[in-house]
Amino acid sequence: MKIFIQYMVSLRCKLMVKSELEKLNIKYKSVELGEVLLTKDLSEAKREKLKKGLHKSGLELMDDKRAMLIEKITNVIVEMVHYSDELPLFCAMGHPL
Repeated sequence: MKIFIQYMVSLRCKLMVKSELEKLNIKYKSVELGEVLLTKDLSEAKREKLKKGLHKSGLELMDDKRAMLIEKITNVIVEMVHYSDELPLFCAMGHPL
């Protein structure tokens, strides 16, 4: 199961999310900026606890599909600007590939 988290823009945010998952004994495969891949589906009770725990850290568990897409685009840009050593490729028209 994949969940999406808003306002997750740094390595410190990833550490806070991992800490919250571990505190609630929620197993995960990976934690990336804006998304977490869980090993299994969350119960509604655990989802609510996670939502409240993340909120205390200034993060939001996302449910809206449009907001998820916007957050994914934002996180790709943040990763590209802050964590990539390479510049993005551009085609002849000046648009990114």
